[in-house]
Parts: sequence; C-alpha cells; structure tokens
Amino acid sequence: MPETALLIQMLLLLMVIGAFAGVLAGLLGVGGGIVLVPAFYYAFQTLGYDGPQLMQMCLATSLATIVVTSIRSVLSHHKKNAVDWDILKGWAPGIILGALAGMLVAAGLRSNTLTAIFGVLGMVIGLYMGFGRAHWRIAHEMPGGVTRAVLSPLLGFLSVLMGIGGGSFGVPVMSLYGRPIHRAVATAAGFGLLIAVPSVAGFLLLEIAPETRPPYTVGAVNLVAFGVVIAMTLVTTPLGVRLAHAMNPKPLKRVFAVFLTLVALNMLRKAMGW
Repeated sequence: MPETALLIQMLLLLMVIGAFAGVLAGLLGVGGGIVLVPAFYYAFQTLGYDGPQLMQMCLATSLATIVVTSIRSVLSHHKKNAVDWDILKGWAPGIILGALAGMLVAAGLRSNTLTAIFGVLGMVIGLYMGFGRAHWRIAHEMPGGVTRAVLSPLLGFLSVLMGIGGGSFGVPVMSLYGRPIHRAVATAAGFGLLIAVPSVAGFLLLEIAPETRPPYTVGAVNLVAFGVVIAMTLVTTPLGVRLAHAMNPKPLKRVFAVFLTLVALNMLRKAMGW
C-alpha cells in the first residue's frame, strides 16, 4: 500500500490542479486537457513517477476526465439547441479513427517524444489564441469530401497526442469555415466525446510498469487524479462562468495564450533534457 503522506500530497496537488482547470474552463471556455496534461506531468514527476511512460499516463488521465466533462457539456448545449448534429455525425467516423490511431501511436512513443509533441502543438494553439481573429475565414460552409476525410481524422489524432478534447482544434476549424462561435464551441464538445471514449478504452489496456505509476492506476489512467479533478471542476467551473460575466474575458484570453505558450516552451525544454 502507498504511504499515507504520499497520498495526501498527491490529493492536495490534484485538488489545486482540478480547481484551476475548472475556473479556466468556465472563464475562458478553454478545455481542461490543455491545462491538465502539463499539470499532471508536474504532479506525477514531483511525486517520483518519472518513468518512460509518464506522458501516456498524463494523456490518458486527461482524456478520461474529458469523457465526463464532454457529456455534461453536450447535454447542456443541446438544451439550448446549439449543437450542430449534422456536423457531428458527418465528422464522427474520421474523428474516431484518428483518435484510435493517435492512441496506438502514443502508446508506442517515449514520454520525451510525446512531451515534445505537446510543446510544439501547445505553442501553435497559444499563438492562435493570442493572434487569431474572429473574422478569419477559409470558406463559409464546412468542408466535405476529401477535405473532411483528411481534417476529421487529423483532428482526432492530434487531440489524442495532446490529451485534449475537441475544442482546441475543433473550434478554430469550424470558425474558419464560417460556423458561429457558439455553435462551434457546442459542437466541439461533441468532438471531445468522440475523441476521448475510444482513446481511453485503448489506454485502459496499456501496460505501465508498476514501479513507475502512481497508486490506483488502471492501464494508463490514474483513478485518483480522474476522480479528484472531476469533483473539483464540478465545484469551480460555475465560479469561472460567474467571473466571465463579471469581467471582459478577451484580455484574459490573451494572457492565457502567453501562459500556454510559456508552458509549451517549458515542456519542450523538459523533452530536450535542459
């Protein structure tokens, strides 16, 4: 059995992580995974679980939380008729295939490689958040045919390699193709579920060396982190929503873009062993 002191440290760290992720999700509409993965990486590493499959555990546990938060989000948006079910149905097969491919690739990569991938893609997302403009358009209708056949699995694949849901890539894609932002956010919540369910199912079967995994880990999913983060986000997300209505979130979003870029650079630094 793990030491009580270790469990208490782990619990306190995870409570802070979950609370922070929940506030950001409510305040900025930022998916939890973009915060949870580097936070889990820091927490597990600090607690001494710095094995060759550390990032797989971070990705898998983050995606497990997204299963729950996406269901809640989709149901909430559906009540407001904000989910574009036609887009969701059309993109679902490609996203699921991409997510499965992402899980298989992630399972075979070393933690340092996945850390570097997170760093590069995190910088791309941070720069888009900081410098992207709402009026940017590629077209005024969502793509079909070959373009959708390429974009949909790519979206699922890259999201799994980062341990995130559908928002970070899905919302910009739908916005660039002329979908109103509230429809894009609502539909991207459905993307998150399509990404998380198949990838988590695969990660639950992944073998992690017992000496390199935190207590109560099934496959690559840490159940303690999953439970604590879900509980804390339920408490703190409404607080973030209230803060969003009390202040202008646009400058805060730019601040978060800087923060995310710095986090991504730090992940790259760790991947290179500096």
